[in-house]
Parts: sequence; C-alpha cells; structure tokens
Amino acid sequence: MNKTAKTANTRKTGSDYERVACEYLKKNGYEIIEQNFRCRIGEIDIVAKDREYLCFIEVKYRKYKSSGYASEAVNARKQRVIINVAQYYLLKHHISDTYPCRFDVVAIDNKDIRLLKNALGGM
Repeated sequence: MNKTAKTANTRKTGSDYERVACEYLKKNGYEIIEQNFRCRIGEIDIVAKDREYLCFIEVKYRKYKSSGYASEAVNARKQRVIINVAQYYLLKHHISDTYPCRFDVVAIDNKDIRLLKNALGGM
C-alpha cells in the first residue's frame, strides 16, 4: 500500500471511530457541539457539553495491544496542541476563559471503550 492510500485509510478509520465515540458520548449524556474543529494550530476531534462543562475530546483507537493502549497515545506534544486549539476555540467563539472546560479522552482498544474525564486537567 502506498503512503497516500495508507493516509486515506487511517483518516477513514479515525472518522469511523469518532462516530463511535460520538454515539457513546451521547448515550452518556453529552451534547455534541462540533466534530473535527480545525485551525492552523491543529485539531480537536469532538467539542461537546457535559452538564456545565465544555469538553474538548480526543478520540484514540488501537486495534492491537502490541501498539500500546489507546489512552497512552495522547502524549505531551498532543496535549499541548489540544490545549492551544481549545484556547483558540474559546477565543473564536467568544466564550469567557472563566467558563468551566475539561479535556476528556475516549480510548477505544479494539471493542473496549473507555471515557477518561479530565484526562489532561481542566482549564
């Protein structure tokens, strides 16, 4: 498989599991506001509300445990990007920086889905 085909396949897999994550979040009381919020800094997979919190949610999927657990894939660099994109989102949408925000991760390991609330700490 060439690099372009592999990238397209990875994106499709990511989109498929983001849909799975959205359905899971809805069943757990979240209101989905936006998917794939992008800016020049990076991307946030899902923006949602959970009661009074505005949640910035990263979705990670791993098919095989040999690749490590999905939750381990949100490294320090990815965390910085998510935080910076979230700050831009608040600015762009004129949301006060005192509004309660949270960073969650939906980790999907094969068929096992886990929701890690406040995975990166609050804003």
